[in-house]
Amino acid sequence: MAVSSVGITTLLRAWRDGDDQALDRLTSIVYGELYRLARYHMSRHKPNHILQNTALISEIYLQLGKVRGTNWQDRSHFFGVCSHLMRCTLTGYARSRLYLKRGGEAEQVPFDENLGVPAHDPGAELIALDDALHDLAAFDERKSQIVQLRFFGGFSVEETAEALKIPKRTVEREWTSAKLWLLRELERGKKSGE
Repeated sequence: MAVSSVGITTLLRAWRDGDDQALDRLTSIVYGELYRLARYHMSRHKPNHILQNTALISEIYLQLGKVRGTNWQDRSHFFGVCSHLMRCTLTGYARSRLYLKRGGEAEQVPFDENLGVPAHDPGAELIALDDALHDLAAFDERKSQIVQLRFFGGFSVEETAEALKIPKRTVEREWTSAKLWLLRELERGKKSGE
């Protein structure tokens, strides 16, 4: 990327402070990375999904307008927020689609050991994971953030450590712990739904 993290942070703060042109400059700088992030999120869905990469990015830009006053810390914070917004958008779409498809009865389906989404109905699995992730955040926010960045954001261990300002070993340890907790919760949800 031609512009440094400091340049992105400066533009984010200028936009927060009311400079609309800063968002235009920022958009041209971060579009490629947002496209990569959208492609990562969309890779977990069927190819004929109603939202495509560019539509998802457009939706994120609309949602960013609602969080304009955010105290942007740095580039990682911005992309973490964008990844979270993409996840929420796709989960909301999956919930509404599943609600209509199943008459409002959402069925919880487990993920495999690697938290991969099975091909038969990724919407239901995404909803189940989102619900479990909310439960995880209720008692361990940092582990929830690690899952959001690693699984939904496609961040590496190093990028996650940088974004959360914690050691790489902590990310590795808590990522493993969070995956085990989520798998247990998803399995428990499956058994209670049978």
